[in-house]
This record gives sequence, structure tokens and C-alpha cells, in this order.
Amino acid sequence: MELMPVRQIERRIQPYREVVDVQPIDVQPVRLEVVTGHSKQFIEANTKEATLQHLKNDCIVPVFSKDNELTISHVLFIESAFEAAIKVFPQECITSPEIRVSHVIKGRTPDAVYKPVNELLDADKTIYYERMAFLMEIPTISEVINGNALNLTIGGVRSYNQENLYSKKTFEKFKVFIGFKNLVCCNLCISTDGFKEEVRVMSCHELLKQLITLFQFYNITHHLQVMNNFSRHNLTEHQFAQLIGKSKLYQCLPPKEKKLLPNLEMTDSHINTIARNYYRDEDFSRDSSNNAINLWNVYNLFTGANKGSYIDTFLDRAVNATDFIGGISKALEGQNDYRWFIE
Repeated sequence: MELMPVRQIERRIQPYREVVDVQPIDVQPVRLEVVTGHSKQFIEANTKEATLQHLKNDCIVPVFSKDNELTISHVLFIESAFEAAIKVFPQECITSPEIRVSHVIKGRTPDAVYKPVNELLDADKTIYYERMAFLMEIPTISEVINGNALNLTIGGVRSYNQENLYSKKTFEKFKVFIGFKNLVCCNLCISTDGFKEEVRVMSCHELLKQLITLFQFYNITHHLQVMNNFSRHNLTEHQFAQLIGKSKLYQCLPPKEKKLLPNLEMTDSHINTIARNYYRDEDFSRDSSNNAINLWNVYNLFTGANKGSYIDTFLDRAVNATDFIGGISKALEGQNDYRWFIE
């Protein structure tokens, strides 16, 4: 199938491929376009929805305790991503962020140190969230694959548990991505070149530069072609059963044997969800006439199950799902690396 919209996207983005020399900025609250909420979430396990205003007004910012230097807050991370997006995609519409948080860290103000818990007022409490994930859509850059509309999407993850807050200020770590969001189910489609597993920076300025670089060099055309290719391949019921069974066996393989196979980061819990949704998913289940299922649907069963991951492993598994299903598609074409999973 010809991907005409992709060529149009390339023409819009091509002028921004060269690395921008970013001057230091004083990151201030930026205007984020308000959009209506979604009935489905891009991540679900052990998380709750938060707003930018809640993070700004109700949450403290952790510090490195040895020198009392501020960390880069969740708010500054989100605003840096927005700044990077408007520099790389100046002509596009960018939505307000969807934010999910988990692992609340509670504290008290100094004048409430000796109060019993049942007497604490809201003004006496301090909180911040150890883990935060967010995304922003660019709906003016979109594509349709197998009847599903996809919007270009950017976002990231911050986990304070990966920082040594009891030390002096050092490099802070972030995970950032650019990819697509399936509007049918809010599943995220992320490729290797659209993901940085560990961005290490000392300031918002450095973070902004790394975000811009990632957004500029992400290969939209290749990513869309890979995903479009999924819809051209089908698994029989037997092959899907082999995939599920071998994926469960993979978890139990001796380390020496596991090293010989491609990496699969889904756990038994994810595999169980994928197997169940092969029959039950409203959008991506089997074809009941012959029990076959195309790889685009299998991919979305994987990314849908991934929504049950914790924030700090969520993006890594999303990328692994893309690589894994891409490998299965090559196995169906006769290549050997992933054939163990379907034979």
C-alpha cells in the first residue's frame, strides 16, 4: 500500500533535520492547548492521572540532600519536551499533556511534625511522585494503518528512584520518546530510533538539546513502513499458540540458551493477557472465521498488555514489542532469528 501521507510528513519535517543550536532558556510555564480527556489511558498499572497544575501547585520538588541543589522537576521536564516540540514542529498543533504518576512520597511541613496523623490538614502535608510518565500528541501528523488512526506522539518518563538523592547533584536521568499513538486503544508504538533509554543531563538546557536531537533524527517513514508491513502477515492459530507457548518457555530457559535467542521483555503476566485478548479483545482479536490473526493485531495485543507495566519499565517494553513483532514478521519471510518462537 502506498504511504502518500508519509511523503507529505517528510516534506514538512525535512527542514528541521539539522541540529538546532539552542540558546539557554529560562523555562517558564508554557501555554498548552487544552483537549478533552480520553476514556482509555496509555498506561494503567499502579498509576493515576495528574494535571500539570497539580504538579506545579501541590507538589514539592526533591533536592540532592548533600548540597540542597534542586532536581529537574516533572513540570520542567514536560515543559522542556513541549519547547522542543514547537521548535522541531513549529507549524503543527500540539495537545496538552496526558500525565500519569505513581509511588507518592509523603511528608509534612515543619509546623506539623508533632501532629497526629488524623489531625493533619491538607496544608500540613507535602507530596511528590517518585515516577511520572507523560505524552503529548501532534494530531496534524497522522497516518492510518489497518484501519487504525495513528497520531505522532512525544513523551517521556522520569523515575526519581533512579537518582541518588542522598548525594550531591550529578547527572539526572530521563527516558524520552517520539512515536505514534493508536487512537483506537491508546497503545503506544515506539521504535528503537525514536527512543532514548537514558538521557543524562545536568540542566534543562541540556535536556532541551537532547530532546530536539531525538525529535529531528527520528525516521518517521521507516517506522510507519515497518508497522504497515505488520498488517501484511498473518499467524495461523497454531503459530499463535506456538508464539504464546514459546514466550512462556522463554522465561524459564537456562541463561546460556536464552542468550542465543532474541530478547523478549514481556513477563508471564503480559503473555497471559495477550493470550486472553486473542479471543476477547474488541479491536484486535482473531478472525473468528479461520482463527488467524494478522501481525498488526498481534502487535497491538502486545502493546495493550504493556499498559499493565510499571512506569519505569513501560517504554523499554514498548520498544521491545516493536522489535519483537518485527522479528516475527521476518521469521514468516524465512529469516531464522525469531523462528524458534513460532515453530
